[in-house]
Amino acid sequence: MTRDKHGSKSDPLRVVSVSLGSSKRNKAVEVEMLGRQLSIERIGVDGDYNKACAMIARLDGEVAAIGLGGTDLYLVAGKKRYVIEQSRRLAESAKVTPIVDGSGLKNTLERETIRWLAKQGSVELTGKKVLLVSAVDRFGMAEGFTEAGCQTIFGDLIFALGVPIPIRSMRTLRVLAALLLPFLRRLPISFLYPTGGEQESTKPKHGKFFQWADIVAGDFHYIRRNLPERMDGKMIVTNTTTEEDVALLRERGVARLITTTPEFEGRSFGTNVMEGVLIALADKRPEEMEPEDYLELLRRLGWEPRVVQLSEPGT
Repeated sequence: MTRDKHGSKSDPLRVVSVSLGSSKRNKAVEVEMLGRQLSIERIGVDGDYNKACAMIARLDGEVAAIGLGGTDLYLVAGKKRYVIEQSRRLAESAKVTPIVDGSGLKNTLERETIRWLAKQGSVELTGKKVLLVSAVDRFGMAEGFTEAGCQTIFGDLIFALGVPIPIRSMRTLRVLAALLLPFLRRLPISFLYPTGGEQESTKPKHGKFFQWADIVAGDFHYIRRNLPERMDGKMIVTNTTTEEDVALLRERGVARLITTTPEFEGRSFGTNVMEGVLIALADKRPEEMEPEDYLELLRRLGWEPRVVQLSEPGT
């Protein structure tokens, strides 16, 4: 007798993220949300693209949702989305199970995180200097910081392409994205993003941009890979942090860490994982989800950004 991917109400919903990142960052937890038990797991394949394809194919039809980790499926410029070719082929390994890259949640949860910070008043955002290490994979966050009145540098050219030219306006970001993304989406994922063991190494570069900023935000793997020796008094807004990552940030003087996704057993999972959770709870396909659906589920779950005070500001 076969059972569908959701099983009975007493069976856990299983959400698995297959990541091109390091297997050292693997994690599995079981939690209860909205009256359902969930099994949430992140599995890294150490940059092995073919292994990721095979694993997604094996999980297809067996789990409630699959997260695509260590890469994005979509890069965004305004209202236009560009599909990364290698990521598209990864996603096509799943024929039945919904597969998500976190973009739906980035456009809602991360935008709301910036609004939440502004409303809380514990962080005065107006006029703050923000380094967003990549905006085309976090367009909601980019717009959120801009709307909050921050001076923002978008580091897409700096951290993805190694070109030390800061982008300082949303208009410039949109123009450059429209010009470059049709080409960049065809490049290998490893050219654009740290995969495998590269996620575990730190090689400080572009330090002047980190030192300029009051707040460093965006993808943690870009942040960690380029993290300067000292980050005294600064705030980081990100996710996908482990206990070891938090210890590293504390050691380097970061004052406050804010993760946009909740903590489970010392770990904030990536947006692809948590979008998979919401898709599973909603029992919908990703294309059926509207921003309002994500926001309503987030409200029912009572999710708020996680704030960790690591040291005193300015110390």
